[in-house]
Amino acid sequence: MRTWKRWYKILKRTGTLKIFMSFLLFLCGAGVVLALVEPQIQSFGDGLWYCFVAAATIGFGDIYAVTKIGRLVTVLVSLYGILMAAMVPGVVVSYYMEHLKIREKETISVFLEELERLPELSKEELEELSEKIKKFNHKH
Repeated sequence: MRTWKRWYKILKRTGTLKIFMSFLLFLCGAGVVLALVEPQIQSFGDGLWYCFVAAATIGFGDIYAVTKIGRLVTVLVSLYGILMAAMVPGVVVSYYMEHLKIREKETISVFLEELERLPELSKEELEELSEKIKKFNHKH
């Protein structure tokens, strides 16, 4: 559950949540339009299924558009799906990388502060600092 909350916060903070929600609304609208104009799409549920297949660029072929409006909607849904598939992971990875850089800078600044006051540190603090250096050397 915590992972979902973290994803939600990242998507909300970066503005991607609004884009994702607009994508879902667009799919719903496209599903309604397709249910109205396409002879093979008998219900809103079939329209949503078709939009999902088109947005994911899977193209099962169980339902296909035959009208000009249906084909245009299919092209738009497919393009929107491709953009979403590229954008959301890109934003999340970019945010995560920035987060890691900030954490690294904070860690380095704390370490440098401890080094600046080296003569003032107690024996326990010096041992703790020594252990941090050893762990750092083993990682890199």
